[in-house]
Amino acid sequence: MPPIRDRVVQTAAKLVLEPIFEAEFDDAAYGYRPGRSAEQAVRKVPEALWQNHSEVIDAEVAAYFDTIPHAHLLKCVARRVSDRKMLHLIKLWLKVPVEVTDERGRKHLTGGKKAKRGVPQGGVLSPLLSVLYMHRFIKAFRKAELDKRYGAVLVIYADDFVVLCKRQAPQVLGIIRRWFTVMGLELNERKTTVKQARQEAFDFLGYTFTMLHSYKTGTRYPGATPSKKAIQRLKHNLRQWLVRTNPRPLPEVIETLNHKLRGWATYFRYGSVWRVRQNLDEFVYQRLRGFLRRRHQVQTRATRRYPRRYVFEKLGVVTLDALGGSV
Repeated sequence: MPPIRDRVVQTAAKLVLEPIFEAEFDDAAYGYRPGRSAEQAVRKVPEALWQNHSEVIDAEVAAYFDTIPHAHLLKCVARRVSDRKMLHLIKLWLKVPVEVTDERGRKHLTGGKKAKRGVPQGGVLSPLLSVLYMHRFIKAFRKAELDKRYGAVLVIYADDFVVLCKRQAPQVLGIIRRWFTVMGLELNERKTTVKQARQEAFDFLGYTFTMLHSYKTGTRYPGATPSKKAIQRLKHNLRQWLVRTNPRPLPEVIETLNHKLRGWATYFRYGSVWRVRQNLDEFVYQRLRGFLRRRHQVQTRATRRYPRRYVFEKLGVVTLDALGGSV
């Protein structure tokens, strides 16, 4: 994390640079941009599927933020910014050493004067620079007219993107892979796949896109629902909070629990979410009842002592179902 003085200067630089770059950014990019969101990117996918863009490339750039080449990035900046002092400042910021913690909890420094790749983690300007460099890929996409040649629709959020094609998606993936090689980047091959959306599900931005069954019409349609990973991540988060060793007062436990649930519901408010929310409400009830039973050393299952009405009405735990469904 840069010191406060650097963050203030970077914020000032961002206020100047962002409108300059925004003027040319493409509508396909949704991440780290004012007035644009992950939900907008998610909504774009079913729209394309409805229009028969059903051959889907689901891709991710490998270690994108750590591997952006400084030389290429600075050329992208210089195309729109001619001020030498500003360019020099950006170059210095890219060389700032950053302390990071690895998966084992060990701390070490990255970056520094010898670094030739990556944008500093936590840097105020880093998200804008990452969008700028990804714009190079989008420009190549537009120049090659993949939308006309293959019916390709591009949706990007940060380092994660999908390309929804009407035809020849494997060929499009080969083209894209070559472009990223030229950019000094690589696709994460383990997470990059081609799917037939009419037969196969795929995940993007925490959602699973698949063919759903309409109970009203009896037909199948392309829809979205929270992914299994997103659901399991929430459950793990709630388990970690509602552990026996949590010493906090019950009102604080409930307040934090509600904050977690509202945050999840705010993001996952699009698509087919009603059944998922009902199942999660049941999970929350079971976990909190177990938490109360252990805290008060109740030997029974305590279903009568802590019924659903007690949890959701007296204690004030919010229900995902009550927070609203599909929008």
